[in-house]
Amino acid sequence: MMGPEQEAQRALFYKFSVEDHVPSGHILRAIDSVIDLSGAHKHLTEYYSSTGRKID
Repeated sequence: MMGPEQEAQRALFYKFSVEDHVPSGHILRAIDSVIDLSGAHKHLTEYYSSTGRKID
């Protein structure tokens, strides 16, 4: 290869699973089973760009 030595590119995408990282007895699992946040997206929509991150 010609030119400067290339560093290995970090993974562009990665896999992350909350199930793999939050212990089964953690308090957040108990809270999740009681609180319904499904309507939160509707109330927060105005803060999200339709095409990605907003540039300030």
